[in-house]
Amino acid sequence: MSAKALKTLVVGGAGFIGTHLVRLLCAEGRREVIVAGRRVHAPADFPSTARYVSLDVADENALLPLLSGVDEIIDLAYATVPKTSFDDPVHDVLANLPATVNLLKKASGLPLRRFLLVSSGGTVYGNARNLPIEEDHPTNPVSPYGITKVAAEKYALMFMQLHDLPAVIVRPGNPYGPNQFGRLTQGFIGAAMFAAVNRQPVTVFGERGTVRDYIYIDDLCRGLMAALEYGEPGDIFNIGTGIGRDNLSILELLSDIVSRDGYTLDIEFKPARPFDVAANVLNSSRLSSASGWHPQVSLESGLQATWDFVKNNLIKQ
Repeated sequence: MSAKALKTLVVGGAGFIGTHLVRLLCAEGRREVIVAGRRVHAPADFPSTARYVSLDVADENALLPLLSGVDEIIDLAYATVPKTSFDDPVHDVLANLPATVNLLKKASGLPLRRFLLVSSGGTVYGNARNLPIEEDHPTNPVSPYGITKVAAEKYALMFMQLHDLPAVIVRPGNPYGPNQFGRLTQGFIGAAMFAAVNRQPVTVFGERGTVRDYIYIDDLCRGLMAALEYGEPGDIFNIGTGIGRDNLSILELLSDIVSRDGYTLDIEFKPARPFDVAANVLNSSRLSSASGWHPQVSLESGLQATWDFVKNNLIKQ
């Protein structure tokens, strides 16, 4: 089916990943793009061709009218992040699983082309047996966030088997890019830039910190689109670069960038935390084989583009 014939619903589409993905969906010329989110208003830079609806995604009565005539559903909704899941594991379950299961149940009765569930490649695997991690690696998460993500995946696959829900699951690495800035829970790169702008130290846990697979937001969104187009029901795809960088390596690159504008990165070392997975790097060859997708933006270019956004939109305010 041509993209111009598709009506797409993006649940939780007003966040960091969602705003970038919605722009890409609209640029492809889809017939209609509807975005459901918790924000009262759509982000300022939201595409004018997308329709934004403010609602509680856990409210099935509010969500039900948006499902009419939908061809695709992309589920990005999540009310917590890894750090807050540790702070309150019970809230992590209650704030996420009921809403996800409800959406899966409602979607199972629709003649959908595809249901794309965005999970987490950074948390579902836990401590890796080998790197880079392939999709058939055991899922043994060590965070409440990762546990609820795995549970959501299992529910999606259950509804696929029992009710023919055309579910495709994606597991992204650690995304970064413009708009990921401000809150210290939004990712290490965003937190480091926040610290630089506010003349605060960046915390590194352990001698060099953890190793992560950082993927630029444009590459991630193209990966999501590839999974949406080429994935078959039951497919699970990692989306990462296959390259791991520890925290200090990131800070060394970023320090060179921010210093050109008169900023510095001060590092505060703290003991390693037992709940941090030491290394997480993803093998994305399954998605590449299925769709031809490959990451295109180097870490250096992505960091520069992200810092340029910070300079142009935040520092000058």
